Amino acid sequence: MTPEQAADALFGDALTCVQHLPAAFVPAAPDAVAIASLCSRAEAFLQSVAVIEDSRSEDSEEFGPAALALNRIEARLDLLTALVARLAQRDSGDAWQSVRWSAAGAHLPLAGAATTGAGVFRVQPCDWLPEPLQLPATVIACDDSGAAWLRFEPLTPGLVLALERHLFRVHRREVAGRRGRHPGAA
Repeated sequence: MTPEQAADALFGDALTCVQHLPAAFVPAAPDAVAIASLCSRAEAFLQSVAVIEDSRSEDSEEFGPAALALNRIEARLDLLTALVARLAQRDSGDAWQSVRWSAAGAHLPLAGAATTGAGVFRVQPCDWLPEPLQLPATVIACDDSGAAWLRFEPLTPGLVLALERHLFRVHRREVAGRRGRHPGAA
């Protein structure tokens, strides 16, 4: 498959985000049990992130002392979670790079020579949580610069929905950030 065909297949009709993140492709030949385990863990991980990120953005209609106390407790819990995550952080060694991704796949530069075949796409989807998301992936195209197009496969329907939801939240934050920098922009 050519890089142009791969880009169209992965990003043509999908919501796409470009982020600068720690990410890597690790060539491997996972069996069906390993792939099922990867999908199950990835779906649970993205659902947990969604609960946390969605609860942070909810605006409370309450302004009484109880609501203020609850906000302080939530802020302390957020701080404690961030501190524990930083203490427990494992350095994955994944390079920070520009990654274009959708629920169908990703495009990123590979550290070594471009390859074809199956493996695991590893990415840190949240800057506040140093845990990587791991998705089964297959290299479907490469170019001369060493960049690769990865198709996430096989994914469960629940994982696809969780991934789409995560990328939608990322996209929504990017749009809100652009609007904040450029008042009056739509």
